[in-house]
Formats: sequence, C-alpha cells, structure tokens
Amino acid sequence: MDFKEMARSNLKIGIICYPTFGGSGVIATELGTALANNGHKVHFITSSQPVKLNVFEKNIFFHEVVLNSYPLFQHQPFEVALTSKIVEVVKYEKLDLLHVHYAIPHASAAYLAKQILKEQGIHIPYITTLHGTDITLVGKEPEFEPTISFAINQSDIVTSVSQSLKKDTYKHFNVSKDIKVVPNFVCVSKFRKDQDNCKKALFAPEGEKILMHISNFRKVKRIQDVIKIHSIVSKTISTRLILIGDGPERSSMERLAREEGVEESTYFLGKIKETEKALCLADVYLMTSATESFGVSALEAMASGVPVISSNTGGIPEVNSHDETGFLSNVGDVEDMAENLTKLLTDAKLYARLSLNAYKRAQQFNISNVLPVYEGLYNELLSKL
Repeated sequence: MDFKEMARSNLKIGIICYPTFGGSGVIATELGTALANNGHKVHFITSSQPVKLNVFEKNIFFHEVVLNSYPLFQHQPFEVALTSKIVEVVKYEKLDLLHVHYAIPHASAAYLAKQILKEQGIHIPYITTLHGTDITLVGKEPEFEPTISFAINQSDIVTSVSQSLKKDTYKHFNVSKDIKVVPNFVCVSKFRKDQDNCKKALFAPEGEKILMHISNFRKVKRIQDVIKIHSIVSKTISTRLILIGDGPERSSMERLAREEGVEESTYFLGKIKETEKALCLADVYLMTSATESFGVSALEAMASGVPVISSNTGGIPEVNSHDETGFLSNVGDVEDMAENLTKLLTDAKLYARLSLNAYKRAQQFNISNVLPVYEGLYNELLSKL
C-alpha cells in the first residue's frame, strides 16, 4: 500500500486496546494520539487508562470498562462488559468507526456490539489490527481458534503489523479475509538522543558500554539469553546491562544474574513509561525473543541510533537488517550473538555505520508515514457504507 494515501476528514474513532506496557497498547495509544492531533476525535475504550495516554490533550476521550463483582461468577465477564461499553459509547458519542487492537477479546466484542447496534438501526464498521501474541501464542490454543477465526473474518478490514504475522495468521487459523500489512511505527523525533540530559554516568561512570533490553519479562522474550550474552562479553569488554520492564520471569532472571556473576553490572529498573529517556543510555540493544511479530522496542532503539543484536525470528528481520542496522542470529545462539556484539563494540567504524543506518531505517517507520495509511483505510471503510 502506498504510504502517501488518501485525504483526511475529521472522524469520531473508537480505539479498543489493552492499557498495559505491551507493544500493542503502546502502539494503539500513540496512533490515537496522532489521530487526535490530526483533528479526529478519539475515544479510548479500555479496562483502565492506557499507561501512555494523556487525557488532557485535545480530542482525546477515555471510557473505562467497569467490572462489577458478583459471587455467581468465578471470573468476571470482561467481554460482556466491554461489549456493553462499546454499544454505549458508539450510540451516545456517535462514533464513525472502531479500531480494535488484538483479536481476543476485542474483535469478538466489537462484532457483538456491531450486531446489537444493528438492531437499533446503527451501523458501526470496525478494523481489527493483529499484533502478535493474539495469533502466535494465545491464539494457538485450540479452544480459542473458532472464536478468533470468526472475529477476524467478520471484521470489515483486517491489518497485521508484519508480513510474518500475516503468514502465521493464515497458517494457524481458518481465515479467508484479506489481511493488509500496516507496520508498527515510532515517533522518531521523541527518540533523538539528548546527551545533555542523559544520565549515562550513573550507570557507566568509567565509560563502560551499556547494553539494554526492554520487555514484559515473559518466557518468550528469552531474557536468560540477554544475561548470558552480557556475561560472555563482559569477560573481555567492560559492559553494563540495563533491563527495563517487569513480569513473571524477573525473579528467576535476577537469580541467573547472580549465578553468572554479573549481578553488580546488571540493573533491573522495572517499568518505565518514557522509554526514550532510557534508550539514550544504550550503546547496543538486545532482543533475543523466541518469537516476535514485529519488535517495537528494537525500532525505538534504532530511532535513538542504537544498533540491535537480535534473533532472526518472526517479523524482526523486517525491522533489523543483518550487518546494516545490527546483527541477526538464530534463536538461542548466545555464542553467535556475543561474537556479533564483541565485533560491534570493538570496531568504531562498524558501530558508526550501523548506528547511522539504524536511525535511517527507523525514519522509514516514522508515524508520519504510517498514519496516512490508517486514515486511508478509515476512509475506504466509510466509503463502503
């Protein structure tokens, strides 16, 4: 699809996403904010306020999905509550369309809301954007397949964030709907390194090289590989490792750092809202995931001019190019990753070339290029009514 597509008109758009630190929630929030800046009225419908959403900006509205507790239910019926809230917001705010991020439960709730509203004479089309784990992890559970396939097929337009994810969707689900690839994006201007305000000396007082990884600390991220790479390389190069985020694997990763003898040079900083302030510290970014539909955090690092050492799985090669913006290795091959990292940190000319290329590559994914694509899809959707 041509990135320079379609005229704009002021629309009322409902965005349904997860409000957490994960990639899909951040992308949905950034997209909504950019749409609001372009004059559209954007209504976020989520279980809590998205972590990166500023509700004090013009044209942004937030509607919380409230779950009441009833002894009858062992698990509160979020999808029912979400559907009801969608119906309410569409009806009273007179929305033009919905953009749902994640197949379950958002796309299925949007479909049900659409049918309820249809009975009331209101037609609300919706776009479903597939982000990754809804297809590659959660979606592979057999009990979810019929619902996910149905929700995707009933969407008016379906997009995925990478060619790899599109391929996986067709492979694992009974999907006949055309899937358009619209890549994730980054606001490049937010990630320009501000060395005057960068606190690098706090972590590397002797000029040590700083390695960085950002994730939700789930097993699929293979953070053990990040720590082992740091352990290997630190034997010959003075390095520090900064790990940002939190999740189920944090305790075991702290234990692994102690076992590897790198606990003094490894910093667990927890969740940080403004990752751009952290990425200015990094010399190299590490992404060792077992599967990754795109790799938003790697793209953010590249926007900061930081080369990426990564696995070659899923959609990562669509972002990180071997020997151009960083290096790619097979999943779990920590020796190769450590070798590539050593080469990068000991060759100033190589580092400078990859750093510049990483920044240039990130510019191709700048939000100013991707936003018109979504606006074009919205107009295409409404032109069919």
